[in-house]
Order: sequence, then structure tokens, then C-alpha cells
Amino acid sequence: MVFLDIEEATFIYQLKNLRYGATPEQMNAALRKDIPASNFIAAYNNAAGQALNIDLVATDAAESYAWIYNNYKGLKGSMPIEEIRKSPHYMNFITKTRYLYDAIGDTFDVSVSYPWVLYQFAGMNEAQVRKLVSETVEWQASQAVEKVKWTSPDSLPGVAGVVSVSWKNGLRLLPEMQDLYRAFREAGIDIWICTASFVDVVKEISSSPRYGYLSPEDRVIGMELERDPAGLIQVEFRRGYDQTQGKGKTKAIERFLVSKYGYGPIFVAGDSEGDMNMMQDFSDTKLVLIINRLKGKDIATLSKQAFESYGKPDAKVILQGRNENTGLFVRSQANVKFGGSEGQVLK
Repeated sequence: MVFLDIEEATFIYQLKNLRYGATPEQMNAALRKDIPASNFIAAYNNAAGQALNIDLVATDAAESYAWIYNNYKGLKGSMPIEEIRKSPHYMNFITKTRYLYDAIGDTFDVSVSYPWVLYQFAGMNEAQVRKLVSETVEWQASQAVEKVKWTSPDSLPGVAGVVSVSWKNGLRLLPEMQDLYRAFREAGIDIWICTASFVDVVKEISSSPRYGYLSPEDRVIGMELERDPAGLIQVEFRRGYDQTQGKGKTKAIERFLVSKYGYGPIFVAGDSEGDMNMMQDFSDTKLVLIINRLKGKDIATLSKQAFESYGKPDAKVILQGRNENTGLFVRSQANVKFGGSEGQVLK
């Protein structure tokens, strides 16, 4: 649906603008939730080359969040965000929290890392999350497609020391996918979204008229969190629900869609390893579209299958290339690699 990741972009916007509902106690719990105590891989050592783990980094991030919580007027304090940003606690919190997203994701299984980022929404309700997403999309549209780097302050090393983290900004909506949505609707085909992002995040971008996808908000299957009676999000994955990544996407589709329609999806689109199961697990599927980011060993194997069947009337898997420097779909031929082999593919 989009170039880059709406969950990650929302996380960055949330950090930059301190849009939180969590108490210090909730934040401390959210930062540590279900993360193993072992060290992160060596690529995430601090600036001094020392190994780090969740206890060290979360201790620093939680302490800085507590200072922010008690001083920022958007939470329980009186200081404007301009003043908060002058404090080393600001960069310490946002950098070390964003660092954890990558360190956890590259060290541990996705079943650990995918839910972790969702707990940042603790203490918020659906309307607040969706407003955050709307603001994120507008902000990202003004950002260049480029790498951004944060480094925690030398003046506040804490117990974890100084760390850095970088990512790519420039989330873009994809007009070709908006066209595809419209074509499916006009053909009487129901469109459902199965996402590894938080369900409220994707509901906003998929259903809001301002974004062009115009999909009913009740047709999103995603990651779910527990909520209290007032609708406030809790630091707990929703009981009785599968994580919607990998095999969990297949399970969720079976639970909510096969039970409703009596058959599996006729078309599936995806762009990552976590989409592989739902692309292959349903005998009813007639066509699979891979948005080709040239990333992931398993999906590269499926992409090679698309290359080898290109032009055949019975081709089941097709590719759509994407320019990672602009966020736009590619409309020319190019040499691409699939697990070490090369082939010319219409992108």
C-alpha cells in the first residue's frame, strides 16, 4: 500500500513529538515487555564497543521518559516541547527507544520484536492513535527519501553509554495501488488487509478518504492489544489472537475470512518474508503480486519463480519493482538478483 512502513513512521513521529499516554511505570513495562535478557548482537554495541542488553538500555530510556513525563506540558509538567528538546533527556529517550526497535528486531525472533513497538501506544485510545497516523502521513510527505541518524547525548551516557541509530524517512502513498483498489471494488471484489502493524494504525491510512485507498475500516486484520473498559490500550497482546506475521497471517485469514466466505483469497499482495505464508497457503489463490524490494531470502525464491514464469498465461506470481531512492514504482526493465542469480525482469 505504501513505500516504507507506516507503523515505523508513526513510531518515529510519536518519539519526535512526545505523543504519549503512558505513565512512567507503563513505559518501563512497555520497553521491557517479553524481551530476553541476553545481549543484542555485536552490531548494536555502544560507541565504546560494549555489548548492550534490554536491561541497560531500557533503564536509561525509562529514566529519561520519567523526567519528560514530569516536566513536559503535554504530559504532567509545564514546560513547552521546545524547552524539553533542549534537555539531554529528550535525545536520550528518543534515540535509545528507537535504537531498541532495531536492536530487538535484528537480535530476536519477529514474534518478540513485532509486538514490542505496539506497546508504545499504551495509555492511548483508538482516536488518538489514528490522529497520530494522520499527522505522520502528512509529515512524511514533506520529508526527503533519505537516511536519518540519531545519537544519544555524551552528557547523559547512563548505564548503556552512547548509542546511535539510523533509518530511512520519506513514506509515500502509491497511486498504482490506489488504482488497483478501485478496480477491485468496481469488479465486486472485497478487499481485505492483513498487516503485522497495529490494527488502528492501518485502519486510518486504509479507510480515510484523504489517502485514496477507501477500504472499509472493518476490513483490516492486524496486531491487536488489550484495552481497558475506557478503551485505553494496555501493555499486553490481545488474548486469543494470533500475531499477524508469517504463519499467523494464514491463521488470521482462515479465522476471519475463510469462515466468512467459505474459501481463501483469490489474490494476495505482499513485499516481505512475513507475507510468504499467506502468498502460498491457499489453494484458491489465483494470483500473487510481490512488490519487489530485493530483500529477503525466501521471498527472493518466490520472486525468481515469477521471473521464470514471466509472460506465460498461467503465471501465478508476478513482480512489481520499486525504486528505493524515490519510493516510486519502476516501469522499465532492469537486471535484478534473486539469491545470487541474475535475470531481466519487467519491473
